[in-house]
Amino acid sequence: MENQLKVSERKKRGNKIALIFVAKLFLVYFFLSEGNKFMFSATSPGGRFYHPFVAEHFNYIQGLRNILIIPSTWIINAFGFMAYRNATELMIIDGPILMVNYDCLGLGVMSFLIAFCVAFPAEWKAKVKLLIFTVLTVYILNVFRISGLALLLKVYPNQQQYFTYHHEIFNITIYIVIFLILYFWIRRHTIVPTSATI
Repeated sequence: MENQLKVSERKKRGNKIALIFVAKLFLVYFFLSEGNKFMFSATSPGGRFYHPFVAEHFNYIQGLRNILIIPSTWIINAFGFMAYRNATELMIIDGPILMVNYDCLGLGVMSFLIAFCVAFPAEWKAKVKLLIFTVLTVYILNVFRISGLALLLKVYPNQQQYFTYHHEIFNITIYIVIFLILYFWIRRHTIVPTSATI
């Protein structure tokens, strides 16, 4: 009887923890996702909430775009092609011009990762390590995607129609990678009660 009460209490506690996790995950993700959209509007000329002061001093959207475009240009140049860039585009001489839009930045994935790390019940140290590792993984894969796409379009200009869905393919790939990382991380950082403790 006493064991049944303990099991019942554990289930209630587990359900409460799960509900708190899901609520935190959705709230933090919503806040970050909408906050990023607001900042994109506030820092883009012609945006609904555009403000020159915010655009000049708080434009982390452009900063993220720069740290994607600049290394992608280096990679393309390392392959022997002449690549140039401006604030939003990467151009290969006699080749494609790639526009790095808001959707290319990976802010949705990063918002999810931050929300997961805030919401998941584990030690902060482990969550910070997870966040750094996964954000760096997303960033590196995104740089390779942008530079790889530019190189493929340069080498195979007549095959452009096959690269139409590169964004969707990248998102699917990145979410598979992230969920695999999270799966193994959760297995490692979740305490499973033994029969002796029940």
